[in-house]
Amino acid sequence: MGQVTVTIAGKVYRMSCGDGEEAHLEGLAALYDSRIDDMRKGLGELGDMRLHVMAALTLADEISEMRRRVQTLEGTLESLKGDAGFAETRAGEVERLATDAIREAAERIEKVARALAPQAG
Repeated sequence: MGQVTVTIAGKVYRMSCGDGEEAHLEGLAALYDSRIDDMRKGLGELGDMRLHVMAALTLADEISEMRRRVQTLEGTLESLKGDAGFAETRAGEVERLATDAIREAAERIEKVARALAPQAG
């Protein structure tokens, strides 16, 4: 089990995490600490608990907005996949029609060529 020491709002915390997740946890703590710092600069001195709650709520709001965006993008992606599937099916149909038209044209050309060729005989 990994161990890291992080500083949030000037207080040091020793945290446990899964092996290999130390850098990730340190990054999360730095993000949270930065948010608290920004709020303290913008709002002045507030009680620590209130400041922590406000910082957590702003991060939760961002997460909520990101989830909404991801959901919208996933819906768009599914729609595009459906459009791509339709386009692929339609392209196959057009290819078959083109192949048939070329075959018919080749048969006509051969027929005309036989008609124009001098008769052996």
